[in-house]
Amino acid sequence: MSPSRRERERAYQRRRYEAWEERRRAHERQRRHRVVVAWIVISALIASTLAGVVLVSTLGNDPAPQDAAPVVPLPTTTPALYDAAPPPAEAEGRTWDVTLQTSVGDLTLELDGAAAPQAVASFLMLARDGFYDGTGCHRLIAGQLLQCGDPTATGAGGPGYTFGPIENAPADQLYPAGTVAMGRRSGDAASQGSQFFLVFADTPLPDDSAGGYTVFGRVTDGLDLLTAVDAGGTVDGGSDGQPAVPVTIEGVVLQ
Repeated sequence: MSPSRRERERAYQRRRYEAWEERRRAHERQRRHRVVVAWIVISALIASTLAGVVLVSTLGNDPAPQDAAPVVPLPTTTPALYDAAPPPAEAEGRTWDVTLQTSVGDLTLELDGAAAPQAVASFLMLARDGFYDGTGCHRLIAGQLLQCGDPTATGAGGPGYTFGPIENAPADQLYPAGTVAMGRRSGDAASQGSQFFLVFADTPLPDDSAGGYTVFGRVTDGLDLLTAVDAGGTVDGGSDGQPAVPVTIEGVVLQ
């Protein structure tokens, strides 16, 4: 039996309401996103202003060290360590959608398990086990990238294992905005562990004696959050150091 005119009208009105509700939710998500970005920019401006005040004080007649703005220490964690990296097959040769929940907002990543199976398998295992939860992003290279994934927040920490070789490094040594790549020690292809970096502007990174850097994914949403962090600069005003706008990984959601 075909639906009556009244039933068709109700169905039509229900579809209209559902479409309106979806638009309302999307608008609310965008509004919250804009608020987060605005607060990051405001925080960056405040940090820059305070840095300027400290600089004037230091160059003036009062050299007292207590006048210097204190550096907010990054959080550290003590996760369980591992004996070895997981097998590359655990990346399943497919792409993975990941939400990196941070103190400045959510970043959406797409990881490429076919192009960099060992790096993706390692990231997935650590994420599932909560290894990254509560860790701070310890290094900002101004205008280029933010580095994260070290539980000690020193740049020397890791998961207890390292792996190599380098996977999927760009032949032209250019890492486009949105690149997600593995950190490692200079000249050591087998020193990859838990640290990774997020590139927010096209960045040339010359190969060293070990080669380039493993590219295992890309940022699909949230680059504006990273550029807002970059706008705040580093705590000491240099081009390479701890970001003045603190960024902490609060959780990783795999989809």
